[in-house]
Amino acid sequence: GEPDLGPTLRPKRKFPQPPPLEHHGPARVVALCNQKGGVGKTTTAINLGAALADYGRKVLLIDFDPQAALTDGLGFRGRDFEESSIYSLLMDGGDAADLVVQTPIPGMDLLPSHINLSAAELQLVTEVAREQALERAIKPLLPDYDVALIDCQPSLGMLTINALTAANSVIIPVECEYFALRGVALLLATIEKVQRRINPDLVIDGVVATRYDGRTVHGKEILERLIEGFGEQLFYSVIGRTVKFPETTAGGLPITTIAPSSPGAKAYRQLAREVLLRWASASTQ
Repeated sequence: GEPDLGPTLRPKRKFPQPPPLEHHGPARVVALCNQKGGVGKTTTAINLGAALADYGRKVLLIDFDPQAALTDGLGFRGRDFEESSIYSLLMDGGDAADLVVQTPIPGMDLLPSHINLSAAELQLVTEVAREQALERAIKPLLPDYDVALIDCQPSLGMLTINALTAANSVIIPVECEYFALRGVALLLATIEKVQRRINPDLVIDGVVATRYDGRTVHGKEILERLIEGFGEQLFYSVIGRTVKFPETTAGGLPITTIAPSSPGAKAYRQLAREVLLRWASASTQ
Protein backbone atom coordinates (compact mmCIF):
# COMPACT_ATOMS: atom_id res chain seq x y z
CA GLY A 1 0.00 0.00 0.00
CA GLU A 2 2.83 2.44 0.75
CA PRO A 3 4.49 4.08 -2.26
CA ASP A 4 7.86 2.50 -2.99
CA LEU A 5 10.42 5.22 -2.42
CA GLY A 6 13.33 3.23 -3.86
CA PRO A 7 16.58 2.30 -2.16
CA THR A 8 18.30 5.68 -2.49
CA LEU A 9 15.45 7.68 -1.02
CA ARG A 10 14.62 8.21 2.61
CA PRO A 11 13.80 5.34 4.92
CA LYS A 12 10.12 4.82 5.65
CA ARG A 13 8.85 6.21 8.90
CA LYS A 14 5.89 5.22 10.98
CA PHE A 15 3.89 7.98 12.61
CA PRO A 16 1.99 7.21 15.80
CA GLN A 17 -1.76 7.48 16.25
CA PRO A 18 -2.43 10.92 17.72
CA PRO A 19 -3.79 10.96 21.27
CA PRO A 20 -7.44 12.02 21.60
CA LEU A 21 -8.05 15.66 22.50
CA GLU A 22 -9.36 16.59 25.92
CA HIS A 23 -10.82 19.87 24.67
CA HIS A 24 -11.23 21.63 21.33
CA GLY A 25 -9.86 24.89 19.95
CA PRO A 26 -8.54 27.36 19.27
CA ALA A 27 -7.80 26.34 15.71
CA ARG A 28 -4.41 26.27 14.09
CA VAL A 29 -4.94 28.07 10.77
CA VAL A 30 -3.07 26.45 7.88
CA ALA A 31 -2.84 27.83 4.34
CA LEU A 32 -2.51 25.27 1.54
CA CYS A 33 -0.55 27.26 -0.97
CA ASN A 34 1.05 26.95 -4.38
CA GLN A 35 0.58 29.47 -7.17
CA LYS A 36 0.80 26.66 -9.71
CA GLY A 37 -2.60 25.10 -10.39
CA GLY A 38 -3.28 21.38 -10.54
CA VAL A 39 -0.86 20.30 -7.82
CA GLY A 40 -3.44 18.63 -5.60
CA LYS A 41 -4.20 21.53 -3.23
CA THR A 42 -7.95 20.96 -3.12
CA THR A 43 -7.62 17.16 -3.00
CA THR A 44 -5.21 17.61 -0.11
CA ALA A 45 -7.53 20.05 1.70
CA ILE A 46 -10.45 17.60 1.48
CA ASN A 47 -8.58 14.42 2.32
CA LEU A 48 -6.19 15.80 4.92
CA GLY A 49 -9.17 17.53 6.53
CA ALA A 50 -11.19 14.32 6.54
CA ALA A 51 -8.28 12.30 7.95
CA LEU A 52 -7.77 14.88 10.73
CA ALA A 53 -11.51 14.69 11.49
CA ASP A 54 -11.22 10.88 11.64
CA TYR A 55 -8.59 11.41 14.35
CA GLY A 56 -11.08 13.40 16.40
CA ARG A 57 -10.05 16.90 15.33
CA LYS A 58 -12.72 19.48 14.61
CA VAL A 59 -11.88 20.78 11.16
CA LEU A 60 -12.98 23.87 9.26
CA LEU A 61 -12.23 23.97 5.54
CA ILE A 62 -12.12 27.47 4.08
CA ASP A 63 -12.58 27.65 0.32
CA PHE A 64 -10.62 30.76 -0.62
CA ASP A 65 -10.51 30.16 -4.36
CA PRO A 66 -13.08 31.85 -6.63
CA GLN A 67 -13.19 28.63 -8.69
CA ALA A 68 -14.87 27.01 -5.64
CA ALA A 69 -13.32 23.60 -6.38
CA LEU A 70 -13.27 22.71 -2.67
CA THR A 71 -16.95 23.61 -2.30
CA ASP A 72 -17.83 21.57 -5.41
CA GLY A 73 -15.54 18.72 -4.36
CA LEU A 74 -17.58 18.22 -1.20
CA GLY A 75 -20.80 17.79 -3.13
CA PHE A 76 -22.04 21.39 -2.89
CA ARG A 77 -22.45 23.79 -5.77
CA GLY A 78 -20.46 26.99 -5.50
CA ARG A 79 -23.15 28.88 -7.38
CA ASP A 80 -25.64 28.18 -4.57
CA PHE A 81 -23.69 30.42 -2.21
CA GLU A 82 -23.93 33.75 -3.98
CA GLU A 83 -25.29 35.50 -0.86
CA SER A 84 -23.58 33.35 1.76
CA SER A 85 -19.98 32.68 0.79
CA ILE A 86 -16.63 33.76 2.21
CA TYR A 87 -16.92 36.71 -0.19
CA SER A 88 -20.02 38.11 1.52
CA LEU A 89 -18.29 37.68 4.86
CA LEU A 90 -15.23 39.63 3.65
CA MET A 91 -17.23 42.41 2.03
CA ASP A 92 -20.37 42.75 4.15
CA GLY A 93 -19.30 41.32 7.49
CA GLY A 94 -22.03 39.58 9.43
CA ASP A 95 -21.89 36.47 11.57
CA ALA A 96 -19.36 33.99 10.18
CA ALA A 97 -21.07 31.10 11.98
CA ASP A 98 -24.19 31.60 9.83
CA LEU A 99 -22.20 30.84 6.68
CA VAL A 100 -20.58 27.60 7.83
CA VAL A 101 -22.09 24.47 6.28
CA GLN A 102 -21.71 20.90 7.53
CA THR A 103 -19.98 18.54 5.15
CA PRO A 104 -20.93 14.85 4.88
CA ILE A 105 -17.90 14.10 7.08
CA PRO A 106 -18.60 14.20 10.84
CA GLY A 107 -16.44 16.84 12.51
CA MET A 108 -15.60 18.68 9.26
CA ASP A 109 -17.31 21.93 8.24
CA LEU A 110 -16.93 24.22 5.24
CA LEU A 111 -16.88 27.95 4.67
CA PRO A 112 -17.92 27.90 0.99
CA SER A 113 -16.72 30.01 -1.92
CA HIS A 114 -18.42 31.58 -4.92
CA ILE A 115 -17.10 32.94 -8.21
CA ASN A 116 -17.83 36.49 -6.97
CA LEU A 117 -14.76 36.12 -4.72
CA SER A 118 -12.69 36.97 -7.80
CA ALA A 119 -13.93 40.57 -7.41
CA ALA A 120 -12.47 40.73 -3.90
CA GLU A 121 -8.96 40.93 -5.34
CA LEU A 122 -9.76 44.40 -6.70
CA GLN A 123 -12.10 45.55 -3.95
CA LEU A 124 -9.64 44.79 -1.18
CA VAL A 125 -7.01 47.06 -2.72
CA THR A 126 -8.80 50.15 -1.40
CA GLU A 127 -9.58 48.70 2.05
CA VAL A 128 -7.78 49.74 5.21
CA ALA A 129 -5.61 46.88 6.57
CA ARG A 130 -6.56 44.95 3.45
CA GLU A 131 -4.13 42.09 4.16
CA GLN A 132 -6.00 41.31 7.40
CA ALA A 133 -9.50 41.04 5.89
CA LEU A 134 -9.66 37.23 6.02
CA GLU A 135 -8.07 37.08 9.47
CA ARG A 136 -10.75 39.42 10.83
CA ALA A 137 -13.54 37.51 9.10
CA ILE A 138 -12.69 34.05 10.42
CA LYS A 139 -11.50 35.02 13.90
CA PRO A 140 -14.88 34.39 15.64
CA LEU A 141 -14.92 30.81 14.29
CA LEU A 142 -11.52 29.67 15.52
CA PRO A 143 -12.42 28.84 19.16
CA ASP A 144 -14.76 26.07 17.90
CA TYR A 145 -12.21 24.18 15.79
CA ASP A 146 -8.84 22.50 16.15
CA VAL A 147 -7.69 23.06 12.57
CA ALA A 148 -8.74 25.49 9.83
CA LEU A 149 -7.41 24.62 6.38
CA ILE A 150 -7.48 27.42 3.79
CA ASP A 151 -7.54 26.24 0.17
CA CYS A 152 -5.79 29.13 -1.63
CA GLN A 153 -6.26 30.10 -5.24
CA PRO A 154 -3.38 29.31 -7.61
CA SER A 155 -1.86 32.78 -7.67
CA LEU A 156 0.18 35.04 -5.41
CA GLY A 157 -2.32 37.89 -5.42
CA MET A 158 -4.19 39.68 -2.65
CA LEU A 159 -6.31 36.65 -1.69
CA THR A 160 -3.24 34.47 -1.10
CA ILE A 161 -1.56 37.28 0.88
CA ASN A 162 -4.73 37.41 3.02
CA ALA A 163 -4.54 33.65 3.60
CA LEU A 164 -0.86 33.85 4.59
CA THR A 165 -1.65 36.74 6.94
CA ALA A 166 -4.48 34.81 8.61
CA ALA A 167 -2.46 31.58 8.89
CA ASN A 168 -0.24 30.19 11.62
CA SER A 169 1.47 27.94 9.11
CA VAL A 170 1.68 26.84 5.48
CA ILE A 171 1.59 23.45 3.80
CA ILE A 172 2.91 23.49 0.23
CA PRO A 173 1.69 20.70 -2.08
CA VAL A 174 4.21 20.14 -4.88
CA GLU A 175 3.51 17.92 -7.85
CA CYS A 176 6.21 15.39 -8.71
CA GLU A 177 7.13 16.83 -12.09
CA TYR A 178 10.10 18.77 -13.47
CA PHE A 179 8.76 22.29 -13.37
CA ALA A 180 7.36 21.94 -9.87
CA LEU A 181 10.47 23.22 -8.13
CA ARG A 182 10.73 26.39 -10.19
CA GLY A 183 7.52 27.91 -8.90
CA VAL A 184 8.17 27.07 -5.28
CA ALA A 185 11.06 29.56 -5.04
CA LEU A 186 8.65 32.38 -5.88
CA LEU A 187 6.15 31.14 -3.30
CA LEU A 188 8.87 30.94 -0.63
CA ALA A 189 9.89 34.52 -1.42
CA THR A 190 6.26 35.64 -0.98
CA ILE A 191 5.97 33.78 2.34
CA GLU A 192 9.18 35.46 3.50
CA LYS A 193 7.81 38.88 2.57
CA VAL A 194 4.64 38.21 4.56
CA GLN A 195 6.74 37.03 7.50
CA ARG A 196 8.86 40.19 7.37
CA ARG A 197 6.07 42.70 6.94
CA ILE A 198 2.82 41.36 8.32
CA ASN A 199 2.90 37.97 10.03
CA PRO A 200 6.26 37.29 11.74
CA ASP A 201 4.94 34.13 13.44
CA LEU A 202 4.09 32.37 10.16
CA VAL A 203 5.95 29.07 9.75
CA ILE A 204 6.17 26.47 6.99
CA ASP A 205 4.88 23.13 8.27
CA GLY A 206 6.27 21.38 5.25
CA VAL A 207 6.15 20.52 1.59
CA VAL A 208 4.05 17.53 0.52
CA ALA A 209 4.89 15.63 -2.66
CA THR A 210 1.72 14.84 -4.63
CA ARG A 211 0.92 12.82 -7.75
CA TYR A 212 3.99 10.65 -7.25
CA ASP A 213 4.40 7.73 -9.65
CA GLY A 214 6.95 5.35 -8.18
CA ARG A 215 6.81 3.07 -11.22
CA THR A 216 8.69 5.57 -13.35
CA VAL A 217 12.33 6.64 -13.25
CA HIS A 218 11.08 10.19 -13.76
CA GLY A 219 8.89 10.03 -10.65
CA LYS A 220 11.76 8.78 -8.49
CA GLU A 221 14.17 11.38 -9.88
CA ILE A 222 11.77 14.20 -9.05
CA LEU A 223 11.17 12.88 -5.56
CA GLU A 224 14.93 12.70 -5.05
CA ARG A 225 15.20 16.32 -6.16
CA LEU A 226 12.49 17.32 -3.71
CA ILE A 227 14.33 15.51 -0.90
CA GLU A 228 17.58 17.27 -1.87
CA GLY A 229 15.86 20.64 -2.21
CA PHE A 230 13.70 20.58 0.92
CA GLY A 231 15.34 18.08 3.25
CA GLU A 232 13.45 17.80 6.52
CA GLN A 233 10.85 20.29 5.28
CA LEU A 234 9.55 17.61 2.93
CA PHE A 235 6.94 15.41 4.61
CA TYR A 236 7.82 11.71 4.62
CA SER A 237 4.24 10.96 3.61
CA VAL A 238 4.02 10.99 -0.18
CA ILE A 239 0.72 11.15 -2.07
CA GLY A 240 0.77 8.76 -5.02
CA ARG A 241 -0.84 9.36 -8.38
CA THR A 242 -4.06 7.37 -8.30
CA VAL A 243 -7.17 6.95 -10.39
CA LYS A 244 -9.31 7.05 -7.26
CA PHE A 245 -9.00 10.81 -6.64
CA PRO A 246 -10.93 12.09 -9.69
CA GLU A 247 -13.73 9.59 -8.91
CA THR A 248 -14.02 10.68 -5.31
CA THR A 249 -14.12 14.37 -6.14
CA ALA A 250 -17.07 13.69 -8.42
CA GLY A 251 -18.73 11.77 -5.59
CA GLY A 252 -18.47 14.71 -3.20
CA LEU A 253 -16.72 12.58 -0.58
CA PRO A 254 -13.08 12.20 0.42
CA ILE A 255 -11.12 9.11 -0.56
CA THR A 256 -10.81 8.27 3.14
CA THR A 257 -14.58 7.62 3.11
CA ILE A 258 -15.10 6.19 -0.39
CA ALA A 259 -12.08 3.87 -0.50
CA PRO A 260 -10.75 3.77 3.07
CA SER A 261 -8.26 0.96 2.45
CA SER A 262 -6.88 2.40 -0.83
CA PRO A 263 -3.25 3.59 -1.01
CA GLY A 264 -4.51 7.18 -1.41
CA ALA A 265 -6.56 7.03 1.80
CA LYS A 266 -3.65 5.44 3.67
CA ALA A 267 -1.29 8.14 2.40
CA TYR A 268 -3.57 10.96 3.61
CA ARG A 269 -4.09 9.31 6.99
CA GLN A 270 -0.33 8.98 7.32
CA LEU A 271 0.11 12.63 6.31
CA ALA A 272 -2.46 13.62 8.95
CA ARG A 273 -0.51 11.72 11.63
CA GLU A 274 2.77 13.27 10.46
CA VAL A 275 1.29 16.78 10.41
CA LEU A 276 -0.14 16.36 13.93
CA LEU A 277 3.25 15.16 15.16
CA ARG A 278 4.97 18.22 13.65
CA TRP A 279 2.43 20.56 15.25
CA ALA A 280 2.79 18.86 18.61
CA SER A 281 6.59 19.06 18.58
CA ALA A 282 6.46 22.70 17.41
CA SER A 283 4.17 23.65 20.30
CA THR A 284 6.48 22.10 22.92
CA GLN A 285 9.57 23.91 21.65
